[in-house]
Amino acid sequence: MKKTQFDFDTPIDRTQTQSDKWAKYPEHVIPMWVADMDFDSPECIKSALNKRIDQGVFGYTHASKSLNSAILNHLEYRYHWSISPTTIFHLPGLVCALHMAVRAFSNENDGIIVPGPVYYHLNRAPKLSQRQLITVDMTIQQDRWIPDFNQLEKACAQANAKMILLCNPHNPGGTVYTREELAQVHSLAKKYDLLVVSDEIHCDLIFDDLQHIPFASLNEDAANRTITLMAPSKTFNLAGLGYAFAVIENAKLRQTFNNAKSGLIPYPNMLGLVAASAAYQEGQQWHQALLSYLTKNRNFLQQWLEKTPFSIQKLEATYLAWIDVSALDIDNPHHFFLEAGVGVSDGKEFGNSSFIRLNFGCPMRQLEQAIERLEVALTKNNIL
Repeated sequence: MKKTQFDFDTPIDRTQTQSDKWAKYPEHVIPMWVADMDFDSPECIKSALNKRIDQGVFGYTHASKSLNSAILNHLEYRYHWSISPTTIFHLPGLVCALHMAVRAFSNENDGIIVPGPVYYHLNRAPKLSQRQLITVDMTIQQDRWIPDFNQLEKACAQANAKMILLCNPHNPGGTVYTREELAQVHSLAKKYDLLVVSDEIHCDLIFDDLQHIPFASLNEDAANRTITLMAPSKTFNLAGLGYAFAVIENAKLRQTFNNAKSGLIPYPNMLGLVAASAAYQEGQQWHQALLSYLTKNRNFLQQWLEKTPFSIQKLEATYLAWIDVSALDIDNPHHFFLEAGVGVSDGKEFGNSSFIRLNFGCPMRQLEQAIERLEVALTKNNIL
């Protein structure tokens, strides 16, 4: 693979940085759980942050015109999605926006439809706001995770159904939905007059020359019934800086969302705004190099899994591998990995305890060390 000027191989000691990822497990455990990569940030982002800090004044701040332009250009260039700057809401994070959207556009006991297993906050948002969580199974078709569309229609037809929470691309399954699959979701949303909140935070982490399609970009009707949530945080590893944005093209929905968040959701951190602007304006080369490196890690992991009793479906997006470990035939697979010295995410959090989610967004040597530990544990237990 062609080398670039970007270094993804050099390990970075994060143990003294108050890192949630590295503080969760004992020191001897390699943490490979939360969606947080172990790579150095792009120089363009570090330079922009240093320049802003050197100014020395940290008062109330609003988004710059250059950030709005950068977002518009990014969406147009990568997804052929043209929007107006008036449709953008700058936010301090995607999770709070997800929870706020559920509360803003539904009432207690309304039905919120969530295909899963899925990122756990999509299930928590309805539960914490006293809505009815209506689950729909994700099924494996042609080696990809997609919703069971028969179940989805039955869920949409329920009298109290109000909203679909869509994870696009899917986390943890790694599916990049096709236009036809998204059109099926839209046809049901339109037929039963449902809103769609589309979590698209992993949209820039797409492999194999596949194309992410924002749900709202499908057609005018989709645009008018969708709240799209995006952020540079997963792509450029900026979660600690607290920045995300929503795109809401329907003026009435914008007003409702704005009223709901007023006084509850603060404006984004100043440094988050700066980092986002630098990422979208100057981070393209680093981003492409990252995708190449992650592809190499993904392929290495998949090739190893083929030698084990574990299995994984086609991983089209994200640096998160959703691995079927039911072959272990134990009640707590997560504990098995932890005992081996590898800290992964428990599949139970996403809706299936027979799986684990493993983060391979790290230097290759770190991934190799994790696999070496797992090989020892599997061999010791006569599984490999």
